[in-house]
Amino acid sequence: MEPQGLHIGLTGAMGSGKGEVIRILRSRSFAPISLSDIVRRAAARAGGAADRRLLQDIGNRLREKEGAGVLGRRVRETILARSPGRWVIDGIRNPAEVAELRKLPRFFLVGVAAARPVLLERILRRRRDTDRTDRTRIEERLNREWGRGEPPGGQQVGRCMEMADFTLDNDGSLPELREKVGDILQSILEKAP
Repeated sequence: MEPQGLHIGLTGAMGSGKGEVIRILRSRSFAPISLSDIVRRAAARAGGAADRRLLQDIGNRLREKEGAGVLGRRVRETILARSPGRWVIDGIRNPAEVAELRKLPRFFLVGVAAARPVLLERILRRRRDTDRTDRTRIEERLNREWGRGEPPGGQQVGRCMEMADFTLDNDGSLPELREKVGDILQSILEKAP
């Protein structure tokens, strides 16, 4: 375990494969934590059905009320309250969240990317309750998540991707993804021994 911890943040569009990256990093002793968990808890308290649109709206309201970096700040505080270790942080969708998480020692942002047709097929295939809809609505949600039509404090995954320390192209197979994650982790460890 690293004395100051090691923190890998993930950003990318829905369907890009962030969940698979988390599983790979968990097998390498990283504990997962997600900014989206804060939003899901707020949705549960509001009593709404947790579809993606509602979660996006609640996340935006939290950012508007408490500042664009609120979710990153809350996750950073949670991590710092625990023992140092290896963390993989998911659900990063706004540059202010990145700024809050960069306050963690040894933080690296990884952008997970996939071509739009690949994203659409993965989302349709995975059949999550939060994704149940048609292709047109999925396109709208991808655009919104990327930042199109969103306020600066809203979802801005496209801008977060531009801030990434590493970009992982995930259009291939799971073995290829494992290899790419291993290569990025090796580069991170070389930068932050």
